[in-house]
Amino acid sequence: MDMKTPLSLALVFVSVFAVYCFDHALSTTVTYDHRALVIDGKRRVLQSGSIHYHRSTPEVWPELIWKSKEGGLDVIETYVFWNYHEPVRGEYYFEGRFDLVKFVRTVQEAGLMVHLRIGPYACAEWNFGGFPLWLHFIPGIQFRTTNDLFKKEMLRFLAKIVGLMKEEKLFASQGGPIILAQVENEYELAEWAYGVAGELYVNWAAEAAISLNTTVPWVMCRQEDAPDPIINTCNGFYCDQFTPNSPSKPKMWTENYSGWFKSFGYPIPHRPVEDLAFAVARFFEMGGTFHNYYMYFGGTNFGRTAGGPLVATSYDYDAPIDEYGFIRQPKWGHLRDLHLAIKHCEEYLIRSDPTHQQLGHNLEAHIYYKSSNKCAAFLANYDSELDANVTFNGNLYFLPAWSVSILPDCKNVIFNTAKVFHDLVVSQRILAHTTTANKLKLSATSWSWYVEKPGVWGNNSFTESRLLEQINTTKDTSDYLWYTTSINIMPGQSKEVFLLIESLGHAALIFVNKKLVAFGYGNHDDASFSINEKISLVEGNNTLDIMSMMVGLQNFGPWFDVQGAGIFSVVLIDPWNNKYDVSAEEWTYQVGLEGEYLGLDKVIHANSSVWIKGSVPPINKTLIWYKVSFLTPQGNGPLALNLTSMGKGQAWVNGQSIGRYWPAYLSPSEGCTENCDYRGEYDSTKCQKNCGQPAQTLYHVPRSWVHPGQNLLVLHEELGGDPTKISVLTRTSQEICSFVSEDDPQPADFWILNMGFGSRSPEARLTCEQGWHITSINFASFGSPQGNCGAFSVGTCHANILPMVQKACIGEEQCSVPVSTANLGDPCPGVLKTLAIEAICSD
Repeated sequence: MDMKTPLSLALVFVSVFAVYCFDHALSTTVTYDHRALVIDGKRRVLQSGSIHYHRSTPEVWPELIWKSKEGGLDVIETYVFWNYHEPVRGEYYFEGRFDLVKFVRTVQEAGLMVHLRIGPYACAEWNFGGFPLWLHFIPGIQFRTTNDLFKKEMLRFLAKIVGLMKEEKLFASQGGPIILAQVENEYELAEWAYGVAGELYVNWAAEAAISLNTTVPWVMCRQEDAPDPIINTCNGFYCDQFTPNSPSKPKMWTENYSGWFKSFGYPIPHRPVEDLAFAVARFFEMGGTFHNYYMYFGGTNFGRTAGGPLVATSYDYDAPIDEYGFIRQPKWGHLRDLHLAIKHCEEYLIRSDPTHQQLGHNLEAHIYYKSSNKCAAFLANYDSELDANVTFNGNLYFLPAWSVSILPDCKNVIFNTAKVFHDLVVSQRILAHTTTANKLKLSATSWSWYVEKPGVWGNNSFTESRLLEQINTTKDTSDYLWYTTSINIMPGQSKEVFLLIESLGHAALIFVNKKLVAFGYGNHDDASFSINEKISLVEGNNTLDIMSMMVGLQNFGPWFDVQGAGIFSVVLIDPWNNKYDVSAEEWTYQVGLEGEYLGLDKVIHANSSVWIKGSVPPINKTLIWYKVSFLTPQGNGPLALNLTSMGKGQAWVNGQSIGRYWPAYLSPSEGCTENCDYRGEYDSTKCQKNCGQPAQTLYHVPRSWVHPGQNLLVLHEELGGDPTKISVLTRTSQEICSFVSEDDPQPADFWILNMGFGSRSPEARLTCEQGWHITSINFASFGSPQGNCGAFSVGTCHANILPMVQKACIGEEQCSVPVSTANLGDPCPGVLKTLAIEAICSD
């Protein structure tokens, strides 16, 4: 039951050799032809995955990259976010989470390659698309067009990053891991808005990139008019039909969305692995040779890095590695097997273009020949409903709807994209069913709090006789801007009026005479909103205080850099429909919160005299700061704060911002499905989860941000919540399952070129997280087991093989059990039998 095979040993040798090569700085040449990237004279079929170093911490980079390599990746793709590398013009930052050189070297040490997407425009649901806000305030500048001021700044940053990589000898020609670089990003989606200037800008950007002499190819993703020698690449859920804009360029896919990003107030997106695998297999079937998952690990939008508007703090993306760095099954495992199956075909894929063969309606094969009698084939059923039996090379094959089978010798199927969930088709390889978390309440005996007063709080406020746009006013130094004015009610005037407020976004609290009267907000697709509230005024002077809040700067679309935020109209309407426009009255402005000015989020101010102390904190109050200490849970894994009981705000642990939270914003109650059918084209709304629930309730706290003993938690609550119900979670165990039948394909790693599978049987495999071990077997039956993972039961045919599985698996990080009557006995001769196992992994 040892899982080592000749292929796995060979992969170990390749990895060791790759590390040796990198350590000894051997120069590598990278070019391309019409089929593939050519590395040291050899065409390569490459699997890549996006990991943004800024969305995790350096302490976990090695583990994330190791899990990516174990998952079958060859390349790590990452953006370079300009705004955090140059927060002030001419002042650069490459430390901590933003240590680009360290990240690239960590990838190199793992024996993987790097695709560096310098941009510098990134989109990526990152604040301002990765541009620094100081760029916006250069007089006369226009982004992403032939504007000389913008081109000068963009070229300067491109040169800075390329120069740094050269200085550190990180390009492939210098013995480094960087084999590709990217300039710009999906400009095709905005180019139409800039007219001829957009076309000229594309050519300029290409020339600027080439002039930097990286010695590796440059790409422009989703850019049909990318000029030679820049490679134009595809982004999307499917790219099998993509054709490069020149017959000399390879077919490359730089963004295959493994899921989608979360937004406050929206359901949680989910992309079934059967569809994701189908898309990947179709791409390679149709001539692709470089493919990247966006994302392979999504991570976290710590601090105020989330773009917008209203992008959530979690950037989990339903990726093969989840936000906390844990392997997501069955996605990770199924894709790993897919990568291995494609790798078995590499020598065929790089030798020739595919030969097409129609097998029936919505049924086809693509064959790659190495010689006249040696080939690899992909058999596809792209019908969204009907399964099919097809004949290929004289043999009969079953093809589930919306699936691809891979035959590395044009005969034996070693992988089918749909064969994951047993209740839909045949087998369930490995499924992480449930997770057990250790839950620690904040059982504090002492809380501290500080309540903000509505309105202007400091002597650095200023006055204007008009409503100001928020971004140009705050310069994104804070999410918050106070708008304050006075309303005078003369004797005889109505005191009951409607207050109509219109905002460009993203949210606002309204106070009349220091009392909260309304809260309004937009959504990710339309951040603007209006508030129409009946209010009661008093005779004489009344105060109107509006706390306008941003939730991430826009990061996408033409002219996104000039899209505004904040209040643009305030009107009073009396019972006789008379309107009084307050917009042009005198307004007093205050940037930020008083608590921000006082540094209440900072550890050094934890003992400030402004904090009020008590055993029970006030709850359900607006604009309140909370402070409490908590003990670090045992273990080495990441933590999560459960903020379900809170409304909207920001949180800090030991002075580190874990991001914005908004559990009070519920998604629509409709639009989700209990059992999503993976068949048919996917989009981000197809398989949504958690309707009627918050987009996010758990907030990631990296283990490296806490220390033994007491740790400081600070929250700024905007709407009102109950901090006493907050808990700290750690993951302690996970239930995993395997469900494999006698007639399932043998695992792809059993396949040996020119030898096939031999006499090997299918296997049931169980794999825990790195460092975790199988501590118990809850169920094991060979025969006709019923149910799903977490709820298996024995069927009419049953062999009790529990002792055998316990002996093979308990105490192991991974184990395998051959599925055959020779190994497990035959409880019902003549009947197709299945092995089902439920196990618990624990740290």
